[in-house]
Amino acid sequence: MSSTTKTNGAKLGGEPLLSRADEVEDLVDAVKSLIVPFIRDADNAASTRASGSIGPDSQGAPGRNVLVDLQKPEDLVKKLGFSIPEDGTGREGLLDVIQTILRYSVNTWDQGFMDKLYSAINPVGVASELLLTALNTNVHIFKTSPALTIIEKTTARKLANLFGLTGPRAGGISCPGGSASNMTSLVIARAALFPDTKSGGNAGRAFALFTSAHGHYSVSKAATTCGIGADAVVAVPVDSSGAMIASELRAAILKAKDEGKTPLYVNATAGTTVWGSYDPFADVARVCREFGVWMHVDGSWGGSAVFSAAQRHKLVGVEHADSVTVNPHKMLNVPIPCSLLLTNDVAVFQRANTLRAGYLFHDPGADEEVWDLADLTLQCGRRGDALNLALAWVYYGDRGFEKRVDGAFETAAYLATLVQESDDFVLLSSNPPPCLQVCFYYAPGGALADDAEENTRRTREIVARLVPRGFMIDYAPGEKGSLFRVVVNCSTLKSTVGGLFKALREAGREVVPL
Repeated sequence: MSSTTKTNGAKLGGEPLLSRADEVEDLVDAVKSLIVPFIRDADNAASTRASGSIGPDSQGAPGRNVLVDLQKPEDLVKKLGFSIPEDGTGREGLLDVIQTILRYSVNTWDQGFMDKLYSAINPVGVASELLLTALNTNVHIFKTSPALTIIEKTTARKLANLFGLTGPRAGGISCPGGSASNMTSLVIARAALFPDTKSGGNAGRAFALFTSAHGHYSVSKAATTCGIGADAVVAVPVDSSGAMIASELRAAILKAKDEGKTPLYVNATAGTTVWGSYDPFADVARVCREFGVWMHVDGSWGGSAVFSAAQRHKLVGVEHADSVTVNPHKMLNVPIPCSLLLTNDVAVFQRANTLRAGYLFHDPGADEEVWDLADLTLQCGRRGDALNLALAWVYYGDRGFEKRVDGAFETAAYLATLVQESDDFVLLSSNPPPCLQVCFYYAPGGALADDAEENTRRTREIVARLVPRGFMIDYAPGEKGSLFRVVVNCSTLKSTVGGLFKALREAGREVVPL
């Protein structure tokens, strides 16, 4: 028998035959049989969310909370019983672990999940994530990821164009989250405005950074990481709507200069984390141009409003920014993490970040077009996360995204109206809200407690009582104690919002009996 003859269909030339495709097919089918029911449970529970509670099942028994089986950390450690075995447990052991993970995870597909600035992915995301996982390539150089490189560049350019960034080299890069995009923008700003810092560090400069008092904490985190220091971040006062006051920004920059500091970077926000406010970008841009500082717009949350003709007026002036962060994994329900850092000229990104590594970047760089995307970023290892936006965009198109965004804004306004017209709540957001979160207090009979601690107690206890009813929302600090912050997403039904409102009133009466 020849040494290359197959033996029992299992070997070739003495080595086992590869059967990875069959193994993948078997595992994918098995996992699919667990994941699809997980999602379907959320779909089937939507009707009960409208009632404001978890009703009985078809046999009259207490219904299951599809949203979450909430456990204390120490109890969950015991129930999960998770450990890494010395010998592999194979297919059955793997599926048991996956099933347990699904059982004790928050089902973000559930309508009741309105807690954070993200939610379930759109169905396309499951397919795009499967493709990315199967490819398992690094989008650092064109050679290893030719198709994904072109898709990222094309997608980033089109997205940049929506924001009015239309230069011949407009585009951007994907980063692993909004904080990473914001930090990258700060690194680029410092290297672009002060090129000597790439080799010599801050060189004795005391840089000053500016962001609104309602800006995201990632700016301070970035300052710490870059060796500038969190104390260098100046919080600029906001107006009654939560938007940065441009005149106060100008005053803060003048003050920093008088103190011998070097103004470097202004972070304006499109959709603040709590209030959803949009800063006055055109006014901020004028101040930035006056002093020659870098203007960055953190549109991680509210930037995707650019897809809506009815909402994009909130982004007027963004076209003057030097860099813009947008997180499609938030408003557009793209898989996490998908954040893009956009600019009018990606050559600036390359000059700021390039460090020639001959073992990786073999192209001498004579061509103006940059194809090795890691040369624009702080990363070397890069997932092709832009594909998740690209495929969803292919599936829904501009109009489909617009319809989803408009629907979410309408639902947020509906919730704001319910709160505003009730005698038991005090609406803090404008109506309609600037973005997709609605902020308010519980005030039975229209009476808000004078004591901030009492308002905080009410808010926290009501939030806790919502979970057994199938709803998960968040709260944030406010002037009169912690306030509710409900986040609507592109999949939230108006009937769900109505059910949440019922649940809030019922839980409120338990916490503050009439």
